[in-house]
Amino acid sequence: MKIICIGPAYPLRGGIADFNEQFSKHLLMHGYDTRIISYKMQYPKFLFPGKTQLTSSIKPALLDIESKIHSLNPINWRITAQYICRQQPDVVIIHYWMPFFAPALGSISKYIRKHSSTKVIGLCHNLIPHERKPFDTQLTKCFTKHCDSFICMSKTVLQQLSEIEPTKKAILTPHPLYNNFGDLVSKEKACEILKLSPKYNYFLFFGLIRKYKGLDLLLLAMGNPLIKQLPVKLLIAGEFYENPQIYTDLIHSLEIENNVIICNEFIPQQNVKYYFSASDIVAQTYHSASQSGITQIAFHFNKPMLVTNVGGLSEIVHHKTMGYVTDKDADDIARCLHDFFINNRKKSFSQIVAQEKHKYSWETCISNVSQLF
Repeated sequence: MKIICIGPAYPLRGGIADFNEQFSKHLLMHGYDTRIISYKMQYPKFLFPGKTQLTSSIKPALLDIESKIHSLNPINWRITAQYICRQQPDVVIIHYWMPFFAPALGSISKYIRKHSSTKVIGLCHNLIPHERKPFDTQLTKCFTKHCDSFICMSKTVLQQLSEIEPTKKAILTPHPLYNNFGDLVSKEKACEILKLSPKYNYFLFFGLIRKYKGLDLLLLAMGNPLIKQLPVKLLIAGEFYENPQIYTDLIHSLEIENNVIICNEFIPQQNVKYYFSASDIVAQTYHSASQSGITQIAFHFNKPMLVTNVGGLSEIVHHKTMGYVTDKDADDIARCLHDFFINNRKKSFSQIVAQEKHKYSWETCISNVSQLF
């Protein structure tokens, strides 16, 4: 069976690109003839808040990646769709995560369905953006109406899809682990490489910094007297996609400058393991969420997690056995972090995480997805 996966991939960076590459790799490992059609122009520069859209990592081995799609050029959409039809794939799987791409992806999928017998499957990372804008739902429908079926990785996204496309087949499969970041190393080695003192405990806020991810809640929790009295530091590792002054002003007002370490850059794949290895617990204090790849990285490294009770985050983190599910409340977050460090729960929570992560294997994901082929 021939499969084409449409979505970002090398040399583009980011969580969706990482997922697309791992997903395609595991389809290959399961015997499917798989290739990737990526973007030659993903975001115009004036819309992209980061420093670069390109990765500093090496090209993934074995994957056939072609950069063809221009997200703003309708002529290119038709040319790309014609090219895909000439390849005669049995299945096209299209990664969807924001309405900006709906016109391009909807046009490509519409042409493929009209001019071939290829099945078009939408792989929905998100359907409704965390930072909503007018016409988001209408734009999303421009894509979903041209798909035959769908893959969702959280109940939240599945519910959103049922409201937009109530009659089309959709499967729910857990977001699989990211296992492309290497193995856990000792805390001492990780701290040495990151130039951190190993005498402190660390909780990690990892990934791109955007308003909906709730770093403000975590900083407010850091200012709570319960946390201030502990030998713990907050490690923020990720590029700011908004003005960092918002957060540095908050840090200053809370008088926690000595307890917060900021690495304002996109973390290359080869360095991810050091941040997770140095940390005792991973915090995702989101204001809104569908699911998050950060959770699956934490699973890979057997790290306990603290998540807010939003979207799909609370679906997979069991409260007080492998981490914490908190309200979107800084005091509740502080109480849970205090409980974690005071009662030395790292070892017991980590053991449960290690036992639970088998549920999120790529084998399970591919087996579930193959039901749609």
